[in-house]
Amino acid sequence: MAEIDQIQQETGIMLDSKRIPKHIAIIMDGNGRWATQRGLPRVMGHMQGYETVRKVVRACGELGVNCLTLYTFSTENWRRPKEETDAIMGLIETATREELPELMENNVRLRVSGCMAELSESLQQALMESIQATSGNTGLVLNLAINYGGRMEILRATREICRRVLAGDLRPEDVTEESFSSFLYTAELPDPDLLIRTAGELRVSNFLLWQIAYAEIWVTQTLWPDFTEKDLVCAIADYQGRVRKFGSVPSADR
Repeated sequence: MAEIDQIQQETGIMLDSKRIPKHIAIIMDGNGRWATQRGLPRVMGHMQGYETVRKVVRACGELGVNCLTLYTFSTENWRRPKEETDAIMGLIETATREELPELMENNVRLRVSGCMAELSESLQQALMESIQATSGNTGLVLNLAINYGGRMEILRATREICRRVLAGDLRPEDVTEESFSSFLYTAELPDPDLLIRTAGELRVSNFLLWQIAYAEIWVTQTLWPDFTEKDLVCAIADYQGRVRKFGSVPSADR
């Protein structure tokens, strides 16, 4: 916590340790723009973004965040040039293999949300090995949204529910918000408390459409490769300053 404590002292922002978001989700936007602004290939932006991931994962673990979901690669990202998508997939695979010792050392448990079947066999193997190796860890859950799309996730869950109803294993009246959530990739994870988006875009981009119904949203103009632990602290401080009503009325206003 030394670095986080130093940031709080320097900024005068003191976080309430009892009100740290249980689940933070991040749309990591701006890698390509970061590289373009510097006259570099877009892949260099993704490589620098990976360094930011390492810092943010470490900081979330230190702060006591239970779950961190990172929008790593969307179903729509396949529309990008093959050279770029191949580079991203290669970077994910390399990072998955190289970061396993640190995940183990820091008690981080890896999960993946998304259709892994469409990924290369080598990437699937790397992810499954890390998921299995870290399955007993009890600290931060690092949930990577890879080949993920919110609409497709909801369709996938709906189709599975329909199959079970037709098979007689499930009654339509037993389908509730809670049971529906159990068919999503994020089953067993709490819904995000805080959604962070970098690079200033004001949209959710098909990310966790069901799960972010009541998430607090924080947007920064900072491009993802430039995002720091200080930005994370500012986002959490802003979150802690809000009143979460979940459609109700705060008790003080009743």
